[in-house]
Amino acid sequence: MMQAIEMKKGIYWVGAIDWALRNFHGYETSRGSTYNAYLIIDEKITLIDTVKEGFTDELMQRVSSIIDPSKIDYVISSHLERDHSGAIPAVMKYCPNATVVTSLPHGLKGLKSYYGEYKYQGVKAGDTISIGTRTLQFVTTPMLHWPDSMITYCPEEKILFSNDAFGQHYATSGRFDDECPISQVMEEAKKYYANILMLYGRQAEIAYKTVSGLDVEMIATGHGVNWRSHVKEILAGYKEWSTAIPETGAVVVFDSMWHSTEIMATAIAEAFTVKGIETKLYDLKVNHISDIVTEVLTSKYIAVGSPTLNNMMMPTVAEFLCYLRGLSPKNRQAFAFGSYGWGGQSIAQVEEELKKCGFTICLDKIRLENIPNQKQLAEITQKIIDL
Repeated sequence: MMQAIEMKKGIYWVGAIDWALRNFHGYETSRGSTYNAYLIIDEKITLIDTVKEGFTDELMQRVSSIIDPSKIDYVISSHLERDHSGAIPAVMKYCPNATVVTSLPHGLKGLKSYYGEYKYQGVKAGDTISIGTRTLQFVTTPMLHWPDSMITYCPEEKILFSNDAFGQHYATSGRFDDECPISQVMEEAKKYYANILMLYGRQAEIAYKTVSGLDVEMIATGHGVNWRSHVKEILAGYKEWSTAIPETGAVVVFDSMWHSTEIMATAIAEAFTVKGIETKLYDLKVNHISDIVTEVLTSKYIAVGSPTLNNMMMPTVAEFLCYLRGLSPKNRQAFAFGSYGWGGQSIAQVEEELKKCGFTICLDKIRLENIPNQKQLAEITQKIIDL
């Protein structure tokens, strides 16, 4: 039987580990993920969140290792997305008398639409529920990253149940940040923010400020490991990612057919390096877009290159730019480049997409016919150095 893991006296992690997950809505999850749920034993027994459908047995085994599930009084639903709420119908069969607590109005409306009628209690920002010796205080976080999203704070235990905020897609046998290499945890937290929450930077900033005003010793996340030894570090990360305008760093992204655009990309990356700017070079044939946008999050410059294929940019480049535009990073400097055989339409198309992303075009598009020569590459290098 799967066992619950005690986090503090009477508070247990009862979630599920998805070791095999490798894709989450187009975001590559090379280290898997977890679906975190928490059981609080008090006068009113409370389950905070459930798990993705298909992992219900793991959840219920962990709950059953502590208590008869029929004794659960409250099921807190922090977020409608089905990696958190998917097991609610199955859970409610075990505890049919439990009250499902969710946010007003979107959580309540969504749960009814998804799963039908149960005994619901809607809550809004600032509402509290006493479960005995502990109090649960609700903080709504709309659009972080759905309209219904909320977090739950227990002041007596100084625990924040943060749902999607501060999480990571990271499968591990350790449940806490200090049980794993912290460099890996922060890497996955940054990637999670970049690929899921970047679009909602203003809301993430509000969440950071809200949490900073609470006395928090532990952050119990919706995915990945929980924070107890490095709370200050993850809060500092969210402060930087949600509010800071990158002052340095360059990302050069390209695809190439016969290496000419690749030669240009390499020269551009080298020029940024000569300029003293840390640079990452990504070939879209081998690098996943979710890893690339993780670096875009903290980089000032982005250069995107494509040859012309059938009068268009390469499909890989179009996919990347579509994904990037959806995440809506702001305050970046960008330019387009590429080689071509005759038409050369792709470079202007890339530049137009970069404009649609909201970037400032810092260099006019760089178009070279056929194979770049050394004089042309030297001119490109000088343009980058002069930025």
